[in-house]
Amino acid sequence: MNQPRQSQQPPGETGRMTPEPRDEMSGYVGRDLLRDRRALVTGGDSGIGRAVAVAFAKEGADVAVAYLDEHADAEHTAKLVRDQGRRCVLLPGDLADRAQCVHIVEETVRELGGLDLLVNNIATQLQLDSFDELTEEQWMRTFDVNIHSYFRVTAAALKHMGEGSSIINTGSVNGLRGNKKLIDYSATKGAVHAWTYAMAQSLIPRKIRVNCVAPGPVWTPLIPATMSEEHVEGFGGQAPYGRAAQPDELAPSYVFLASEVMSSYYTGEVLAALGGETTPGG
Repeated sequence: MNQPRQSQQPPGETGRMTPEPRDEMSGYVGRDLLRDRRALVTGGDSGIGRAVAVAFAKEGADVAVAYLDEHADAEHTAKLVRDQGRRCVLLPGDLADRAQCVHIVEETVRELGGLDLLVNNIATQLQLDSFDELTEEQWMRTFDVNIHSYFRVTAAALKHMGEGSSIINTGSVNGLRGNKKLIDYSATKGAVHAWTYAMAQSLIPRKIRVNCVAPGPVWTPLIPATMSEEHVEGFGGQAPYGRAAQPDELAPSYVFLASEVMSSYYTGEVLAALGGETTPGG
């Protein structure tokens, strides 16, 4: 894929992207792997989160979608989920706020009757040319959204999750090797990976699995909303595949990690989907 130069204001809208991402799982056929499970997906309005929400619905799950304020994208995700005959709850608000992190969990449980699957997927980033441009305000905002929300949502969710539940975090290749233009983002994603390892060990006695998907470049609204037009034009070209991933290509990994049938012996894994790159940082 060779996308043209483009930009938009954060957090970005799917409908303004050229081309639009493939994130509706239109060719995906479910097999009841998640029948009647209750899922909460943060950042579920678009991109990877949308694809995961729809894939979960096609596998038989009801889904709550937490997002900032991208209402049009969120409503479209809800329609895609409901078209599968599953319930979808929309939960707008800023997950940098600890109270909002608790609120979305309590609303999910109230609306869906429980919580079995948690996908911590929300993220923010801002491309910088040098470390000197990185302010403490930006550093704290990135950590509040990208890792503190994972802790806060998970802490609230674990009060409702039991044996057989699954938590899946979204990491990044930048957390594996760093990125000089995304210093704070890289740091948070490295923290997500370490958080996954540690929480997996901690929750083994409760038989709750914790895993992570760490993608390389993915074509989502975050890209034109946070990167320069020049970077957008060549985005993903550095991967051995020569292109960015589509969200539809990543969502099945979340289904795999959510399903007891498919991955009951998997916990503490960071599944790196990097388009042919095998040794990040090597």
